[in-house]
Amino acid sequence: MLFVHNVRPDKANAIPAVRHVDGTARIQTVNRSQHPAYYDLLAAFKKLTGVPVLVNTSFNTLGKPIVCTPRDAVECFWTSPFDALVIGSFLVQK
Repeated sequence: MLFVHNVRPDKANAIPAVRHVDGTARIQTVNRSQHPAYYDLLAAFKKLTGVPVLVNTSFNTLGKPIVCTPRDAVECFWTSPFDALVIGSFLVQK
């Protein structure tokens, strides 16, 4: 994470998952030239929801190691409360 900033009070309810108890968020910026697929994902999410923010977190469940392979990802997904999993251009849904 690149920066820590205060979340504006008028935006706090829109991004509760990224706002820490002290009112801050660790942010990371993305530009299209660095990562076009991720940038396009953010843009599409903003278009759908009005919120130009996604959560970037470790992919693992309690007591399990961080996911390192597609197989790990699928196994973790099926035993998690997640609704969907995206691996490259593939979408897996429960």
